[in-house]
Amino acid sequence: MPQVLLLEDDPAIAETVVFALRREGFEVQHHLLVREAHQQAQQQRPDVAVLDVGLPDGNGMDLCRQWRAAADPRLRALPVLMLTARAEEMDRVIALETGADDYLTKPFSPRELVARLRALLRRSSLATVPAPAAAALFELDEDGQRIRFGGHTLALTRMEFRLLATLLSAPGRIRSREWLLDQVWGLQSEATDRTVDTHVKTLRAKLRECRPDLEPIATHRGLGYALELPPAHGG
Repeated sequence: MPQVLLLEDDPAIAETVVFALRREGFEVQHHLLVREAHQQAQQQRPDVAVLDVGLPDGNGMDLCRQWRAAADPRLRALPVLMLTARAEEMDRVIALETGADDYLTKPFSPRELVARLRALLRRSSLATVPAPAAAALFELDEDGQRIRFGGHTLALTRMEFRLLATLLSAPGRIRSREWLLDQVWGLQSEATDRTVDTHVKTLRAKLRECRPDLEPIATHRGLGYALELPPAHGG
């Protein structure tokens, strides 16, 4: 059974979520405090986390940010869905910028929560084991806004740099076009899914010039893109 870490201090919401998830076959560990949730994530390695924003001893966004910067690769890759009581666009942007994979605004439908968690688990299960080997081929210089691949400095536009750096931040994680649009171009941009596809195409061409034998950016049909390598190159 998929293990869900739930961090929520509202008893009514927590009870509803726990009931709905267990009815759908999930195993749920419910916590009221940030420190408890962090301890469980370190010790038991849940499959997905649902985090409330405002807690008595901290903030779910801060916890997500802490995980994304952790030395433990499993914490860095843990799928996170953020719960927020605010529907303002900036709050959604901040939730995604902290590293959350998805969010829901209260009040929400338990059925929608279940569907979103299943989608997160599907995307997570498609992450390949050799993915860190792909990242090892890259050298990221954020201050200089440069990326080297296989020993070669890539000639990237500003948006190509941001897109590739975003994929590099979590090798193996599948990122939807919508998520990439939010992260790279911003919600206020007029960019579309086609914009993402076009930039991926140009990035692939530039990567191929350096290493014709490799295709680090993989397409997952209906889901999005991930930075990874085929098993033959993962050893």
